Amino acid sequence: MTNCEAHIGRVPITWVQILHQPHHIFCHFSSSKMDLKAVIFAVCCAIYYLSGGRVTFVIAAATWYIYSQRGNSTLMPEKPSPILEVDFTHAYMPHEKTVFPKAVPLSAKPKKVTRRTKSPKVFKGTKLQKNSAEPSLTANTFKLTESPIYVFYTTLTGSSHRVAKALHEKLSNIDELSVPPKLLSLDDDVDDLEEFFMKTPKSSKPNIYLLVLPSYETDSPIDYFLEHLQETSQDFRVDKYPLRPLAGFAVLGLGDSESWGGAKFCYQARLADKWMGKLGARRLFPLGQVCMKHEGEPKAYDWINRFAELLADDEPFHVDENDAVDDSDAEEEEIDPASDVVDVEDMGAIIRASNGSLTAMEPKQMVAQDSPTFKSLTKQGYTVVGSHSGVKICRWTKSAMRGRGSCYKFAFYGIRSHLCMETTPSLACSNKCVFCWRHGTNPVAKLNWRWEVDPPEKVLHGALEGHYKKIKQMRGVPGIQMDRFEEAFQVRHCALSLVGEPIFYPHINEFVGMLHEREISSFLVCNAQHPANLEALAKVTQLYVSIDAPTKQDLKKVDRPLNSDFWERLIACLDILRTTQAHQRTVFRLTLVKGFNMGDIKSYADMVERAQPSQIEVKGATFCGSSAGNGNPLTMQNIPFYDECKDFVTSLVSELNSRGQTYELAAEHAHSCCILIAHTKFHINGVWHTHIDYPKFFELLKSGQDFNALDYVKETPAWALWGSDEAGFNPIDTRYDRKAEKLKKKEARDAQAAHVQAIASGM
Repeated sequence: MTNCEAHIGRVPITWVQILHQPHHIFCHFSSSKMDLKAVIFAVCCAIYYLSGGRVTFVIAAATWYIYSQRGNSTLMPEKPSPILEVDFTHAYMPHEKTVFPKAVPLSAKPKKVTRRTKSPKVFKGTKLQKNSAEPSLTANTFKLTESPIYVFYTTLTGSSHRVAKALHEKLSNIDELSVPPKLLSLDDDVDDLEEFFMKTPKSSKPNIYLLVLPSYETDSPIDYFLEHLQETSQDFRVDKYPLRPLAGFAVLGLGDSESWGGAKFCYQARLADKWMGKLGARRLFPLGQVCMKHEGEPKAYDWINRFAELLADDEPFHVDENDAVDDSDAEEEEIDPASDVVDVEDMGAIIRASNGSLTAMEPKQMVAQDSPTFKSLTKQGYTVVGSHSGVKICRWTKSAMRGRGSCYKFAFYGIRSHLCMETTPSLACSNKCVFCWRHGTNPVAKLNWRWEVDPPEKVLHGALEGHYKKIKQMRGVPGIQMDRFEEAFQVRHCALSLVGEPIFYPHINEFVGMLHEREISSFLVCNAQHPANLEALAKVTQLYVSIDAPTKQDLKKVDRPLNSDFWERLIACLDILRTTQAHQRTVFRLTLVKGFNMGDIKSYADMVERAQPSQIEVKGATFCGSSAGNGNPLTMQNIPFYDECKDFVTSLVSELNSRGQTYELAAEHAHSCCILIAHTKFHINGVWHTHIDYPKFFELLKSGQDFNALDYVKETPAWALWGSDEAGFNPIDTRYDRKAEKLKKKEARDAQAAHVQAIASGM
């Protein structure tokens, strides 16, 4: 068979070639264009033939073939593919060398990026470059005594004012000072915080800021100062470091380490020190923290003296340039750059940032039971209801129960004082009026409710319970009439005017609705600083708006508002009274303070003309004691006499009539120094109808139909009318003149003493 040829797939192959060069044969078949199946079949047939049909030899041949392929793979010629034989290298050669980025394996995780969780991205301003260098000795190019010095303070009880005044006096006595220092109250003297803490006053030398700040657990004006600093630091629209032009700052904190120790001690002063630094200001002196309960003022004076020594010292001092813009306290976390949501697993960082709990994220109480505000209000006769409401028995309630007369609301509107409850669902207010009874001891608020919210059921139940407890305490008072004492346990009227801003309560409509369900009338008083709340207000029996001054300048002086846009808010409320709330029985409440708001009659007429109220109450302010330390400048000289109030209302009505406005003097209550001006639409058939038909009001309310102020009016009694001999005093009651009674008692004592002396001399 050596000379024989086999024809497989038209390819001549000798058996010698099959036996001796099997790999060449395989390559031959592989390189041909034969069908692969035919090649495999031919090789298998040849092996089977040579082995004599034995399977063992077939397996051995296959094993040998596989081994020969592994061992002699280098001997097998590799013919290049026809496609790869075409060389395109020169055709696509780039003119310049291209460097491609290093490939990233698909299995590799994307690189994590870090983000500050407290501060947003800033697009304007320049940030100081941090370095690891140690703080260096730095000297000013000018003397600190050449810088204008501003001493800022805020106070509730007067302690901070005294310390700030002492600091101001100490600095004023330094002969080297080029400019006398200025003492400014953050509550009253600084109209706009941006003028000082977003910009700085222009001067030839950089300014120095000194801050004397107390710390309160309750809400106070200092909260808004701190919020301003924080918001300025986080506002990308402004320069991130607006206080860098300052020569420096220092903060003196006052607190109570005994009652408010630990983290609460001087915490607001610490926050001010922190945010001043973040805004670019340089710290001139370490933060002072003084406990005022334990030799507080001497320690504060020690801080003052040491700071005064610093001003005269021209020696360089250590300054860490990174300190002013240090953000090291901001928590950092690794986040997925593709995700902006917080995963549940990431809450661990938030919990760690809040000292292991989530309590820091929860709203606090407006008036906590262990706060100074709670103690102060309780001492003043308030019953604090829940965490933000209050109730207090009025002196006119006590007077009515003794048959000594009711307040002006009885003369004007028919409200019997011993059936009236004074309460408020919000003790916080956005103003600090000079005539306020509380002298600024109640909480303050600006725009948003940020405390815990008690449900209206709790507020109403607590208010009634607190009111009735106060009534029970009157049972042993001499002169209490039993019939009125028993009637007093059925409240028929609710004056939402006590203190604070009742319309600020988020559930005010639900609360008023619950009053009406019990057939308790609602007299709600607001301060014209919350137009959105006023517009959304539901039906009340009578709606008051306090108009404490006719111009922007006077209003700022009288109300001392917290909102910078206070005038615009008041004007918006006037427009709401004329439009959205025109269905209500509306009343302007003017509190006259001599020397503050009694001069501009025409501007008052402008406001009446704009809002078109149903009535205008004009009342002289009540003197409740002076509080100069709290910024309350009132004295008895600022309290108008009744004749002065009468002159005011006469001039106001005359001005309104000259403009075609139909308002007239309707009623008066001389005992309260209060006069009512009413629109002539309440003068029906020649008779004034300023009183309210309360059963009719509730009947209309239950019917669900629309109604206005004229649908539930009632005739005003003759003794309450303007110019009556009674001057608003109900004849069935007994007039009680405290001064006259004191005089009678003194005369009786003198007569008795004279009688005893006569008997003794006769003996």
